[in-house]
Amino acid sequence: MIEVVRRLSRSLDLAASHLESPLLLTVRLYWGWQFAQAGWGKLGDVQRVTEYFTRLGLPAPGLTALFIGVLEFAGGLLLAFGLVSRFISLLLACDMIVAFLVADRQALSSIFSDPDKFYAAAPYTFWFASLLILVFGPGRVCLDAIVAGLKDRPTGIDVPTQILRF
Repeated sequence: MIEVVRRLSRSLDLAASHLESPLLLTVRLYWGWQFAQAGWGKLGDVQRVTEYFTRLGLPAPGLTALFIGVLEFAGGLLLAFGLVSRFISLLLACDMIVAFLVADRQALSSIFSDPDKFYAAAPYTFWFASLLILVFGPGRVCLDAIVAGLKDRPTGIDVPTQILRF
C-alpha cells in the first residue's frame, strides 16, 4: 500500500511539474497586460495621476507619475514577453508595496485582522503575480530563455550544412 502511495505521489509530482511553465506563462501574459494597461492609463492622463500623487503626499508627484506610468507600461510588456523577468518583477512588486503603503494603508494594516480586505485591495493581485514571477522565474516559454540560449551559442558565424543544401 505504501508503494502505491509513493508511485501516485511521484506521478502527481511529475504531472504538476509539467504545469509550472504554462501557469507562469499565463500569469505573465495576463498580469503583464494588466500592468501595461494600467501604465498606459497613467501615461494617457499624467496630470490626473500627478494630482492624485500630490494628494497622497508623494515627492515630486509629476516625475513620480511619469516614472510609475512608464514602469507599469514598459514593465508590463517586459513581464508579458518574459524579458528581464525577475528584475522587472522586483520593480513591479516594489511598486505595489508602495501602492499599499501610500494609497491602501488601511487594507495593508488589516492583513491579519481582516484578510479579505487585504486580498480585495487593488494592488494585491498585481503584487502577488509579480512575486510569483520573481520567485519562480518566467518559465520555459519566454524571451529570457531565448536570450540565454543565444548567449550559450559559440561565437562566430557557423552555418549548419543543412542550410547550405538546396
